[in-house]
Amino acid sequence: MITLEGIAKTYDLGSSTVTALRGIDLTIDRGEFLTVMGPSGSGKSTLLHILGILDSADEGRYLLEDNDLTTLSDAELSRIRNEHFGFVFQSFNLFNEFSALENVMFPLMYAGVRGSERRDRARALLVDVGLEHRMGHYPNMMSGGEQQRVAIARALANNPSLILADEPTGNLPSDKGEEILQILEGLNRDGVTIVMVTHDDRLGARGSRCVRLRDGVVESDTRRAA
Repeated sequence: MITLEGIAKTYDLGSSTVTALRGIDLTIDRGEFLTVMGPSGSGKSTLLHILGILDSADEGRYLLEDNDLTTLSDAELSRIRNEHFGFVFQSFNLFNEFSALENVMFPLMYAGVRGSERRDRARALLVDVGLEHRMGHYPNMMSGGEQQRVAIARALANNPSLILADEPTGNLPSDKGEEILQILEGLNRDGVTIVMVTHDDRLGARGSRCVRLRDGVVESDTRRAA
């Protein structure tokens, strides 16, 4: 599904330069649940942002189903990001002025889905994540776990083939984090490819495969026995 070849990324921070990734080679197969682990500063979030085309590499190639994304325009990349990827972040990233239903409808509006269809689709997704009773509530009226469920429903709005999750349980109590993880595992069983960044060894072990980064390189790449 995805092949990264020699991906490198540096950031200029004032008078200093930080190297986040150093020639990453990585292949992700369709249907995997890949967890990405490593100490702070190892390049985990940078890798996730490049996978989701939220950031671009300085060097290397990014192939999505054999299409080289490094050759495409910003408009083409934006279209691919909206059509193929769903994002779930630690801080939820919901629009506070929108209800749960409106938050889930937002990417559908961006994709040009007509009003009644996007409302019906958003309602169905909120039911799927157990929030049929919260559709009209705003983020500040919901718990962290409920906000993350809204974020997952929003990530699924355009039927993505890949969900990218950056510490999705990091701001949640352990029981609510477990609920979120179970939702992601269920999506994976339904065929959605998941890439999840986590610092928690217990969560990292729940994926079908775990890649560990250190100092911007792949330190290990292990698959869980079936």
